[in-house]
Amino acid sequence: MNEGAEKFDLVIAGGGIVGATLACLLDGLELRVALVEQRLPDEGELPFQESDLRFDPRVSALNESSRQVLGDVGVWSWIQGVRSCDYREMRVWDAEGTGSIHFSAAALGADSLGAIVENSIVLAGIYERLRGQDNLSLVSPFTSAALESEDGGESVLIGESGRRLQACLLVGADGGNSAIRRLANMSSTEWDYGQAALVTTVRTARSHEFTAWQRFLETGPVAFLPLAAAGESEFRHSSVVWSTQPDEAEKLLRLPDEQFRARLAFAIEHRLGEVEWSDRRFRFPLRQHHADSYVKDNIVLAGDSAHTIHPLAGQGVNLGIRDVAVLAEELRAGLAAGRRLNDPVVLRRYERRRKSDNLGMMWAMEGLHRLFGAQPLPLRWLRNTGLNLVDRAAPLKNFLARRAIGA
Repeated sequence: MNEGAEKFDLVIAGGGIVGATLACLLDGLELRVALVEQRLPDEGELPFQESDLRFDPRVSALNESSRQVLGDVGVWSWIQGVRSCDYREMRVWDAEGTGSIHFSAAALGADSLGAIVENSIVLAGIYERLRGQDNLSLVSPFTSAALESEDGGESVLIGESGRRLQACLLVGADGGNSAIRRLANMSSTEWDYGQAALVTTVRTARSHEFTAWQRFLETGPVAFLPLAAAGESEFRHSSVVWSTQPDEAEKLLRLPDEQFRARLAFAIEHRLGEVEWSDRRFRFPLRQHHADSYVKDNIVLAGDSAHTIHPLAGQGVNLGIRDVAVLAEELRAGLAAGRRLNDPVVLRRYERRRKSDNLGMMWAMEGLHRLFGAQPLPLRWLRNTGLNLVDRAAPLKNFLARRAIGA
């Protein structure tokens, strides 16, 4: 017995999109669930007025699978009522040749390939749904500082303030620098891409045409992801993610606005005309890691705590949402069969189902990163020829597109 500890059946460490979605998916179960985070968004909190033409620089490209999960828990319709931007096409091309590929929702018989949504809107929608959930306690502020094991296979998560949370199952969904992974001594394989991503919001002279644009430069990809605001008629705002070498990212971060906009328009070959306006720029390093195991005793990892990948295909948050959808499914099935929450059979089944999918996507992104970063002439010829061949092979192209959009 751990004196002074608050007792829960399940504690979710990390109140971001992945952890908060898991909390939604556990609604209706006869469980005492705690969701802990350093700072939870205030009720109705958004960084803008709905009519503003200013955007959160952190966005996610949500595929059909993720939208289905958010729809199932009653969040997606709320998000759509605030703002999101469906994109119907994707155009990708190589700066070092003539290779290009074009994906179209129409070719798949779909309405869209995905939706670009600001992370703050996704979180606001999820917490709008979570507040008042009967089996959930929101614990904040809370910073994980220590972890103790109890007899009976339970854990006690201790915060910096000394607050103690005891749980049968502890889920680490606290990001790439996961404190849960570290405190539980769960090893991972990590490597540095030698790149940094610069993100910002821009307005261009021409409409984005509800298209995601991505050009592979010698130093890394630059992507324009379409945005839309209520009342906007010309649809000229895009979220930019520019992956490049760290020293180049630092230079781009410090350039005067006018020079930066000129460099950015040149980088995307002026496909959207001049870049007329740009918001504040942010820079973050790009690293990839994969936990050697997602499960240790009664602790399970999900989302970026278990795996991070290069942002070039925007799949990180989609993999995380799929993680928690499968975890919730396995937990429900286990409980229905009379198993404990921390039954290793249940947790290993979750790990088996997700590990192969996550590793497959990670290695695909690693392969693309290496292929497009290669400069020897034979490899440049190979990738350009390959892009053009895939673009002309409709069945293969549509298969790849369906996999990417989670259909």
